[in-house]
Amino acid sequence: MFDFLEGYDLLGAFWVTVKLTALSAVGSLIWGTVLAGMRVGPVPLMRGFGTAYVNIVRNIPLTVIIVFTSLGLFQTLGMDLGSEEFATINFRLSVLGLTAYTAAFVCEALRSGINTVPIGQAEAARAIGLSFNQVLRLIILPQAFRSVVAPLANVLIALTKNTTVAAAIGVAEAALLMKEMIENEAQLILISAVFAFGFICLTLPTGLILGWVSKKVAVKR
Repeated sequence: MFDFLEGYDLLGAFWVTVKLTALSAVGSLIWGTVLAGMRVGPVPLMRGFGTAYVNIVRNIPLTVIIVFTSLGLFQTLGMDLGSEEFATINFRLSVLGLTAYTAAFVCEALRSGINTVPIGQAEAARAIGLSFNQVLRLIILPQAFRSVVAPLANVLIALTKNTTVAAAIGVAEAALLMKEMIENEAQLILISAVFAFGFICLTLPTGLILGWVSKKVAVKR
């Protein structure tokens, strides 16, 4: 029944998907945290930048961002991100695009967690002489992260599925292999079922594990 899979590197394609997800998740968590700090910070210019970035990026289709990284950054501006191989360049550009896009959603999830921290804690910390950065790093963010594990899990699951957009610039991940198999094979339903099952195997454990973690680390108020 599954003879049509012979000759295709199915595991390799999903491994590229996993790498795209992992690298983009780390990048978006870092950049999203910085954006959240900007949005709640005391400097108007930084607050304005954070707000503008989130509102603009969230309303741009991910496909447009990914294609721009290839056509705009690489082909027009010549940014190769330290690589001469076309496949590697497109992979890195995809990570950059996914990071830039997902960070906006991480920022909003984290900002909602920051808003759950009682303002009295920040005021008490400032009263004993801590700077804004110290209050954010030592008091606010640790509690905020604990309260938004579940929303961040949803963002991670969405990111895993969004990696399929990388096929638009030729990254050899699962969606591109699926397109190739559909063009060459007649087993449309089976091919779709195989790739659907593959993504379920990636996303379902993520939701279950992070849901359990969310309950364990939840801040009791």
